[in-house]
Formats: sequence, C-alpha cells, structure tokens
Amino acid sequence: MTKFAELIVDGKSYQLPIVEGTENERGLDISKLRAESGLITLDYGFKNTGSTQSAVTFLDGEKGILRHRGYRIEDLAEKATFLEVAYLLIYGKLPNEDEYQTFNKEIKEHQLVHEDIKKILSGFPSNAHPMGVLSSLATSQTAFFPESLDPHRPIEKKDITIRRLLAKIPTFVAWAHTKEAGIRQNYPNPKLSYVENFMHMLFSKPNQPYEVDPIIVQALEKILILHADHEQNCSASTVRIVGSSQASLYASIAAGISALWGPLHGGANQAVIQMLENIKHDGGDVEKYINKAKDKDDPFRLMGFGHRVYKNFDPRARIIKKNADEVLSRLGIQDPVLDIAKKLEETALKDDYFVERKLFPNVDFYSGIILRAIGIPTLMFPVMFSLGRLPGWIAQWKEMRANKEPIGRPRQIYVGEKERDFVERKDRK
Repeated sequence: MTKFAELIVDGKSYQLPIVEGTENERGLDISKLRAESGLITLDYGFKNTGSTQSAVTFLDGEKGILRHRGYRIEDLAEKATFLEVAYLLIYGKLPNEDEYQTFNKEIKEHQLVHEDIKKILSGFPSNAHPMGVLSSLATSQTAFFPESLDPHRPIEKKDITIRRLLAKIPTFVAWAHTKEAGIRQNYPNPKLSYVENFMHMLFSKPNQPYEVDPIIVQALEKILILHADHEQNCSASTVRIVGSSQASLYASIAAGISALWGPLHGGANQAVIQMLENIKHDGGDVEKYINKAKDKDDPFRLMGFGHRVYKNFDPRARIIKKNADEVLSRLGIQDPVLDIAKKLEETALKDDYFVERKLFPNVDFYSGIILRAIGIPTLMFPVMFSLGRLPGWIAQWKEMRANKEPIGRPRQIYVGEKERDFVERKDRK
C-alpha cells in the first residue's frame, strides 16, 4: 500500500506519495506537484532531489557503505578485475566464464582507432589540457560511427557502441598523454590484459616495451575499480541528462568527461599533489600546515581528507591505502612530496582534532600518491579518473534509456526584472 505525506499550502492539502528503495531509503514523489498545485521545489545543487530510481549503485555516506548491484566494493576490489566490474555495472550481473571471455575478446577487437584520430590530435596546440583532448576524441566517434546517432537502434547495436567505448577510451587517454608530453603514440597490444595494455600504451618507448609489474598493474586496476561509479554525482547526472535528449552514447560520455574536468569533481587527487608540492616549496613543515588546517580563521584546507558524501570514512580509502604502501615500497622512490604525504597521513590518523571530526585520508589522497609514484603527470589525474568512471557512466546512460526516462528539464524560481517597456535609443530613430 502506497503511503503519502500531506503538504498544506494556503489551506489546501496535497498528497505526495512516499517512495521507498530496497535499502529503506525514503523520498517524496513530487512529479505531479506542479501540475496539481502550480508549485515547484527549490533545491540548490539538487542536494535533496532524487532525479531517478536507479539499480546501479547504493551509497550510504553515514555508514561508509558503497555497493555496486548489491556487491560490496571491498569484495569487488579484492576479487574482481576492472572488466568484470564494468560488465557488472553495465549488465546488472557478474559475467560467467563464457560471457567474460566474449566480452574481453570483443573489447580487444575494437582497441584500434582510426588513423584519422592522429590528424585530430595534431590540430590541438601542444599545451592543450588532456581532458579537453579526451572529450573531443570521445565526441569524434560520432563521425566515425554515425549509426550511433540513431536512438532507436536495436540493443545489440548499442552493445557494439559500449564495447567500442570501453576499448578505445584507454587508447584516447594514452594518446592524450603522449600529445601533452610530446612523445610517440603507442598502438594497443591485444596480447595484454586491459590494464596492462593501457600501461603499455602509456609508458612503452621505442625499442623498450613497458615491463609489466604486477604490483603496479594491481594498484592501477584497483584505482579504476574504486572510481567505477559513485551514484548520482555531477558527471553521472550530466551523462543521464544529456542522454535524456536522445544524444548518442559518445556525446553523453564526452559531456560526462567535461563535467568531471571541474576541480570540484575530477580534480580532487590533482589538488592533493598540488597541495603537497606547495608544502614542499614552503619548506616542508608538515606541523605548520596541520596547525593551519586546525585554524578556522585560516583559509588553508587539507586536500584529500574527509569527504562531502562519506561522513564517517571513505570505504575506498581503506582498500587503496594498502596498495599505496605496496607501490611505494616496491618502487623505493625518494620523493620529498611523497614523504610529506606520509607525514600528513601519520599525523592526521593520530591527531585528536582529525579523529574527532573524522577527517581521515580519502581515496583521492591515496590515488594521487599512487599515480604520482608510477610516473603519471598530475595533469593526467582527472583523465585517469575518466577511464575508471567510464563503466559507471555507460551503466547510468543505459539504465536511463532502458527506463525511457523523459528529457531532463529542471525548473526555476525567476528573480529578475518584471515586465518593462523597451525604450529605443535616440540615435536609431
């Protein structure tokens, strides 16, 4: 039986259905409120507005819970590959052996990109930001595969587009890096796994192929898994609302990349490294910056500590911390910036100020450390985030289209000028 909440405005009563999710989340269905009352709700940033009912990801920030299709993120990061998680997000279940082999095989078949992509790359200036390059290359696929523009294609044709995206985005990410670094592009190697192939395209040099290090590959695989989806965040919501206009998957993903580009979203781990470098340039006094962070009158904030969603702890951080320690131990890197990171981590985990406020290092803190340690430039950090988030974006787009959700069209409360007369300039008469 449907339950209702009662809204009384100007003495008139309106019944709002109460919607309950499978994890006992509750919300008020206001979809008919405007039609029945002329009222809308005002919610800056949509912080309290549910735009959809989704079966992809469950997140409870108060309890530090993250699950994809019902599976705990801890289990997925420990036991699954990135492609298995991608399949789970997109198709709603973990693949059996035959499904996984077919999925993996088809992705390998689509890894090569059209040679004209090099012409597109050559058109960018040498200092072009790799996120802009990646977004453009994603959009360009509508020109190479114009059939993708048809919103009424059968599902098997849409699956080809999904596999092409999963196959080609690593190539685009690697080539965006080579463009920024001014080095030669490497072609995919189908003999390697998904993550190994990406590392090969990123780091292989002429006559010196990338030597696979299982510790590094495992760490990067976990980073991708931990970023694969995060419910209705800014970029996922962007993908859904762009896709709701029946824009192609390529265009919708390109929009998600652009949304992720913002420093308040995909630039978090980049901001961590920039903060650490600033501390280093100021002499490396960690205690000084710990005290600045405690001073409410000081504008300085510790980047990579706490989380706007997780009010207790970030479950992804507990997973990736172990990999960060393994990578630093394996590589034996002498880097004063990473030394500062370890001192900050040690201090924050013991300091009562941070413990009481639950300001623990989050996934961005540790992923930034790992990416820097393995040699990925800071400018590439949000691009790496895009690669990890790709399956979640696809899953959100696919779910939205399968549900035949209406085109997104938020409302507003107008606060501008009232109607006024137009006075023509005298020199125009």
